[in-house]
Amino acid sequence: MDGKNDNIVEEGEMSKIEEGVATTPAAAAADVPETKNKNNNGGCSSSTSTPCIAQKLFAEIIGTYFVIFAGCGSVAVNKIYGSVTFPGVCVTWGLIVMVMIYTLGHISGAHFNPAVTIALAIFNRFPRNQVPVYIVSQALGSYLASLTICWIVDVTPKAYFGTVPVGSNGQSLIAEIIISFLLMFIGELAGIAVGMTIMLNVFVAGPISGASMNPARSIGPAMVKHVYKGIWVYMVGPIIGTIAGGFAYKLISCKYKQPPLAQLNKTTTTSFLKSNS
Repeated sequence: MDGKNDNIVEEGEMSKIEEGVATTPAAAAADVPETKNKNNNGGCSSSTSTPCIAQKLFAEIIGTYFVIFAGCGSVAVNKIYGSVTFPGVCVTWGLIVMVMIYTLGHISGAHFNPAVTIALAIFNRFPRNQVPVYIVSQALGSYLASLTICWIVDVTPKAYFGTVPVGSNGQSLIAEIIISFLLMFIGELAGIAVGMTIMLNVFVAGPISGASMNPARSIGPAMVKHVYKGIWVYMVGPIIGTIAGGFAYKLISCKYKQPPLAQLNKTTTTSFLKSNS
């Protein structure tokens, strides 16, 4: 009997992810209740439903590592061998973020981005005392991924996989603010929606600023290759953009609770079938 109950719980959790109920940064910045960790000392709880801070940090390191490894790796491979193409780079960024959200979102929240962590803390949807260790974990994951890329491919100065302003710093700053705003603004749709948003942002802003949207994405390669041109743009722009995006979503959503996408689809389908019966 216990095994059947566990299966029902697991199926329920999976259905929530598949139906888009999983919380995204913007939804968390609005009125989604924050899950409280009953284990206030930071140790691992005996309850399997409450990850401890160590598990969360390890998840952020691993998740950020693979986001940077796949995304920046595709940039480096494309610049060296030309086999990925720019659309392929855009798709790679979107896919890896989507995969990591579905894999680790239930453990750490799948931030992988200091700007997202800071914005959530400002809106009281993330414990402020955990912000520093989250940021350190994300930066560490990015640094290790950047080191790995440099070990497996010959990264020349022309094949630099970090972010450098193509035009002026001002142009790149505006681009980073806008695309980071959109990343935080997309609402309660998770996983696929976040991945598609990142893919679209890279398509639009990639040729302008490199479409970082993430201070960790920029600082890791910069530290490994010692390229700091315009690095402040990628520290300031995403933070401003995510805070503004979260504030805008909170402002227009108010107390309104948007139904999950799957529920909307189910309602629409049911109405359609009834109208044709």
